[in-house]
Amino acid sequence: MTLTPPAALIFAAGLGTRMRPLTNDRPKALVEVGGRTLLDRALDRVKEAGIPRAVVNVHAFPDQMRAALARRGDLEILISDESDLLLETGGGMRKALPLLGPGPVLALNADAIWTGAAPVPALLKAWAGAWEGGRMRLLLLLVEKARAVGYARAGDFLLDEASRLSRPPAGEGASWVYTGAQILDPALLADRPEGAFSLSPIFFAEAAAGRASGLRHAGGWADVGTPAGVPAAEAMLREAGEA
Repeated sequence: MTLTPPAALIFAAGLGTRMRPLTNDRPKALVEVGGRTLLDRALDRVKEAGIPRAVVNVHAFPDQMRAALARRGDLEILISDESDLLLETGGGMRKALPLLGPGPVLALNADAIWTGAAPVPALLKAWAGAWEGGRMRLLLLLVEKARAVGYARAGDFLLDEASRLSRPPAGEGASWVYTGAQILDPALLADRPEGAFSLSPIFFAEAAAGRASGLRHAGGWADVGTPAGVPAAEAMLREAGEA
């Protein structure tokens, strides 16, 4: 079984407040890492996976985003406009569903950088291999916290031998970090109202129900959420020979 969705969603609407002053005059997705914008690097991953269409949500500096997207001629690109109201990850995905087409939703955060073996094709292959009558409704690409560049939080998930996700006990850290790449069954959004909401509670509920799995990313990963994350990500790219 193979699975190649008709489109991928790129979350690029964030305000980028932690990236100031770099985001004083541009959206976070247009910050450059190694001479290439975060947005273009995310679009490159979509193209690498053989997905013909990208849906990009926009909010801050929407005119700049539209101009940058218009310069890409190698993908069909549709815009999910959140310029009037920032919808967070869940609300943004729900709004974008009519543009994404049927089937599971592949989504990428624009402020993450991956190196090594193609992460998006690996995510698609893992989803296809584990799909058993709807048993899996959520698959997240994870990296070990010890290898997460630019990441300073306590970790996101525990991962068992069967690749099932769980949350750590209250007050304890976790050894695995969510990289911002995911495949999600859109049925999880069916009962959600319009407006802004986060995907995080859905992640945690599916993990608690045993319906969320994680894929271990063997390559490098960097969280480009602050100005310090830019040189750190560039160093990672150089080390991997992908600068």
